[in-house]
Amino acid sequence: MTHAVHEINVYVEIGAKRTFAGALDWPGWCRQGRSEAEALQALCDYGPRYAGVLRAAQIEFQPPADTITFAVVERLTGNATTDFGAPDSTPTSDHDPFTDADLQRSQKLLQAYWQAFDNAVQAASGKTLRTGPRGGGRDLERIVSHVLGADVSYLTRLAWKHKPGNAEDLSEELGHTRQAILRALAAAVRGEIPKQGPRGGAIWPPRFFVRRVAWHVLDHLWEIEQRAGPPG
Repeated sequence: MTHAVHEINVYVEIGAKRTFAGALDWPGWCRQGRSEAEALQALCDYGPRYAGVLRAAQIEFQPPADTITFAVVERLTGNATTDFGAPDSTPTSDHDPFTDADLQRSQKLLQAYWQAFDNAVQAASGKTLRTGPRGGGRDLERIVSHVLGADVSYLTRLAWKHKPGNAEDLSEELGHTRQAILRALAAAVRGEIPKQGPRGGAIWPPRFFVRRVAWHVLDHLWEIEQRAGPPG
């Protein structure tokens, strides 16, 4: 008996040095390579790991067996941020209206990602993370601090005013910032996010905001797992 293969719509962001491939309907599942083919293969390779994150939250997802499952529906031009190592171009569909259903699904996905990240941090606590051949790589506390700082920065791209809480307790501050993210997304559904920032800066569409927050936390979740686990 054969099972029908469901295509997964992806977009590709092409920079001068790096290319990202991301699943449009699964924000956060996005990987990079030196070419489109490499990026698509990396996305496929991380499918089982992504499925594990969702499985823990009882979200149904079937990882692809091969890149043939992917349907590239859009190719975007990257920029300096792309080449630095972060997806930064907005897929056309991310400009679609952000509805109550989108909010509920985004909340569920983000909470699954956050829980997986917290679990990885807890599992790696007390361990020395492996460094690169030149000794590079943040330690665990700095990774957590970096993710927190990025989330705070991302909130400004929705023109959301966020007042930091207890900066000395990273876990508490992460929770505080995550609640702000969920409140900002709820405000987006109500149409309360301005078209421009207070100084005329660009505002991210809510869908892209979710996509960027999700990619960043998953990227560092998988970094922690890889550097804390056995070599190989």
